[in-house]
Amino acid sequence: MALADVIKCGIDSIKQMSEHIEGAILYLDSGCTESFQYMGAFPVLLDLGARAVCSLENMSSLDAVVDWNSNFDPTRKIVVMTSRLLSDAHRYIVRCLSTHHGVRRCAIFTSISEIAHSAYPDSPLGPDAFHEYETLLLQDYEELVKKCETKSRQSEVGNFKEKLTNEDDGWSRLTSSEKDNPHLEATSSGKDFCEDNPLGPLEDVGQTLVVSVHHFPMILCPFSPRVFVLPSEGSVAEACLSFEHEDSLSPGLPSISTGSFSDGDDVPPAATLTANFLYHLASKMDLKMEIFSLGDLSKTVGKILTDMSSLYDVGRRKRSAGLLLVDRTFDLLTPCCHGDSLVDRMFSSLPRRKRTTSYNHMKGSQTQSKLGLSSVKRSPVDVQIPLAKLLSEEDSKVDESFLSKNIEAFLCGWDTYNTSSQIVHLVDLSKKVHNEKSLSSEIQLLSGSFVSSENFRGTPYMEAILDRRTKDGAVLIKKWLQETLRQENLNVNVRTRPGSATKSELQPMVKALAESQSSLMRNRGIIQIAAATIAALDESHSTKWDTFIGAEKMLHVSAGDTSQSLAAQIQDLINKSTLASSHGQKYGKMEPSGGLLSIKDALLLMITGYILAGHHFPTSGSGGPFSWQEEQFLKDAIMDALIDNPSEVKLKFLHGLTEELEANINRIKSEESKETSSNQLDIDDFDDDQWGTWGEEDADDNKKQVYNDMQLKLELRDRVDNLFKFLHKVSGLKGRNIPMRERAFGLESNFDGDYYSSKGLLYKLLTKLLGKNDVPGLEYHSSTVGRLFKSGFGRFGLGQAKPSLADQNVILVFVVGGINGLEVREALEALSESGRPDIELILGGTTLLTPADMFDLLLGDSSNI
Repeated sequence: MALADVIKCGIDSIKQMSEHIEGAILYLDSGCTESFQYMGAFPVLLDLGARAVCSLENMSSLDAVVDWNSNFDPTRKIVVMTSRLLSDAHRYIVRCLSTHHGVRRCAIFTSISEIAHSAYPDSPLGPDAFHEYETLLLQDYEELVKKCETKSRQSEVGNFKEKLTNEDDGWSRLTSSEKDNPHLEATSSGKDFCEDNPLGPLEDVGQTLVVSVHHFPMILCPFSPRVFVLPSEGSVAEACLSFEHEDSLSPGLPSISTGSFSDGDDVPPAATLTANFLYHLASKMDLKMEIFSLGDLSKTVGKILTDMSSLYDVGRRKRSAGLLLVDRTFDLLTPCCHGDSLVDRMFSSLPRRKRTTSYNHMKGSQTQSKLGLSSVKRSPVDVQIPLAKLLSEEDSKVDESFLSKNIEAFLCGWDTYNTSSQIVHLVDLSKKVHNEKSLSSEIQLLSGSFVSSENFRGTPYMEAILDRRTKDGAVLIKKWLQETLRQENLNVNVRTRPGSATKSELQPMVKALAESQSSLMRNRGIIQIAAATIAALDESHSTKWDTFIGAEKMLHVSAGDTSQSLAAQIQDLINKSTLASSHGQKYGKMEPSGGLLSIKDALLLMITGYILAGHHFPTSGSGGPFSWQEEQFLKDAIMDALIDNPSEVKLKFLHGLTEELEANINRIKSEESKETSSNQLDIDDFDDDQWGTWGEEDADDNKKQVYNDMQLKLELRDRVDNLFKFLHKVSGLKGRNIPMRERAFGLESNFDGDYYSSKGLLYKLLTKLLGKNDVPGLEYHSSTVGRLFKSGFGRFGLGQAKPSLADQNVILVFVVGGINGLEVREALEALSESGRPDIELILGGTTLLTPADMFDLLLGDSSNI
C-alpha cells in the first residue's frame, strides 16, 4: 500500500499535464511559484518540455527568448497556472495573450475548483465556471484584437488595456483596475501589442485562439512529504476566515467559538475555499475522509466537506482516512510563544520574499460593504537564505572574482523568482565584479529558498529537522556537513565539540563546500539548509529568541502564582522595553539591539500574559482577569511607552494618532534642546522690560500647549482602553471557546508543577484521540452511509457506532488559521508516544505562523481591534 506523500502527489499531478506543458511558455503566479519552489517542481517542468517558466505578474515579451529546450519555432502555446480565482488572474492572462501574438492555444490551470468559483460570494461565475470563463476570456481577447487592428490601420498608438478596463461592459469591468498594479501599467500598453512583435507578424493575431480551463488542486507548500501549508499569495490562504463582529479577532483567524453554526451569508469565504481544497487534496491522494472538527469554523468546513463527499464520492472505492479540523483560536498561546524549534527560528530569522502584488478583487464590492469582508496579507512562506553574505562574511582571503563566478553558476540553476530577468542581472553582475559593495547587493537579490525534496542519502533535510529541537537539529546538520566534507575529500581546520553546533563551527564547513563550482552545485541542498541554520544561530537572532523564552518562562511561573504577580511581571517587561527603546533612540537606533526587548516585543508578551491569565484566573462577563488597580498600572505603563516611543511599532489601534504622537515627541525633544541652549545664556543679557514681555507670551503658549497635550493624552487613553477590551476578549477565550478545554485536556492537572514544559493543543488533542478518549466539543460529521443507518436501519439492529479517529491508519490534521514548527514536532511526538507506528500522520495549516505573524494578526494591520 502506497504511503501518503503530498510531494509525490504534487509531482505526479504535474506530470499528468505533460501534453499541455511540452513546447509551451509556462506562466506561474506568485502562489504557484511559492508552491513549486518547495515541491522541487521546476526541473520536472523543464524535463516535460516547457520552453520557459516565467512570472505571471511580471511577464515580459522577452520571456519567449529564454528557451530552455532549444526550440526556435515561434511560440504557439501558453500555459498559465494560478493559485487564485480566475477573476483575480484575468487581467494578467489577457496581458500574456496580448504580448505573445502568435499564440494558438492557451491552457489555464487554477487551484480553485468550479464549485468553489460558483460558491464564492463575489464571484461572477456560475456552476459551469470554467466554460463560462473560456467564453468571457475569448470575448475580451477578440475585443482587444479588433481595437488593435483598428489602431494599426490608423497608425495610432494607444493604451488598449486601460480602455478595455474602463469602457467594456463585459468581464473586464469585474477585475481590478490597472492602477492597482504598477508593473502592469508600465508594460501593458497598446504599443506593446500592436508594434513590438518579436514572435511573428501582426496578422497572426487574428487567427483562432483555443482556450481551455482546468482544475489543478495540488498548489501547496510542502515542508516534508507529510507537512504542508498553503501558499501565502493564493486565494485560499488570503480569504477571510471571520467577519468583523464581537467574537472576531482578525480576518486571518477563525472567530471565537460559541457553539453556534454559520450558514448562508454568514459563512466566511475561507470556509468554502478550504473545504474545496481539502476535498480535492484527499481525492488526489485517493483518500475517503471520516471528518472530525473542533471549533465553529472547522465545523462549517466539515459540513461543506461532508456534503461534497455525499454528492461526489458515491460508489467510489478509496482508502479510508481520518480528517481532524481544528480552529486556531482554540490555542493562540503556542504560536505566540518562542518554542524550542529550529524551523521556527529559521523562519523568524530569515528575510522573506516580498509580496509580488496586491489583488484587490473585493475592492468596492457589495459583499465587502455588507459584511466587512477583507483579504489577509500573509507573510510569504518563501524565505531568502543569505548565501552570498555567509560565504563572504569575515573572510578577507576569499577571491571575490572567483566567489562571484561560483555563485553566479549556482544561482543560474537555483533562483526561480527572477527567471525572466536573470540574464540581465547576471550580465550586470559580471560588470560589477570588482565592486565589492555592488557585488554583494546584486547577489543578495538572487537568494534561494528551501526545497523540500532535497535530501541526504534519502532523508529529506526539512523533514528531519521538523522532528527535532533546536540543538538536536543543528547537531544533525553539522553531522551531515562533516559527512559531506568527507565525501568531497575536503579538510576544514575548525575545532568542534561533540553534542553541540555553533555558527563558528558550521560556517567554515559551508565555505569549504562552496569553494569549487562543482561542489557548490552538487551540495546545494545541504549548503542551503546549513546557511539557514547559521542565520538562526547568529547572535543577533538567537539572543533575542532566547530573551523571549526567558520572559515567557517568567510569565508562566507568575501565572502559577497570583494575578498580582502576573500583572506585576507584565508591567515590569513593559517598563524595561520602554527604557531600552529610549536608550536605543538616544544612540540613533529605531529598536533596541541584542537581547533587549522593544515595545513591540513587550506588547506581544502582554498578549501572552493575558492568555495565561485567562487560563489561570477565569473571568465572566466583560471584565478582565486582573483587578481594576492592577490593570490601571498596566494601562499607565502602555501609555508612557507609546508617548515616549510612538514610531517604534505600527499598531492598528493607533491608526490616525501615530503622527500626532510623533509630532509631540519631536516637539518635546526640540524644547529640551532649546532649554539646554537657553541655560547657557548669560542672564545679564536681558533687561527688566524684556523679561516682563517674554514671560507673558510664554505663559499663553504654555496654556495652549498644555491643552493640546491633554487632548492628545485623552485620545490616547481611549485607544488604550480599546486595546485592553481586546485583551479581555483574548483572555476570555477559555470560557467562550465552548467550556471543554479543562474537561478535554485536563489543563489544570497538566500545568501543575512546571507549567512552562506543558504541550500545545495539538499534542494534547492527539494524545487524547489516539488513546481513544472522548474529547467534549469534538464533532463527528457522519458520512452518507452513516446517515442512512441513523435514519432507518437502526430499527432493525443495524445501528452504526460512532467511529474513532484512532481507527484510521491515515490521519490528516488541518489547523484552520495556521500552524507552527513547534506544533508539528509535538504532534509527531504524540504519535510516537502512542505506540502506533502504523499510523501515517499528515499535518497541514492555512499558513506557517511565527510570533511576528501572530502580532500582526492580533495588533497589526490584520487585526480587528
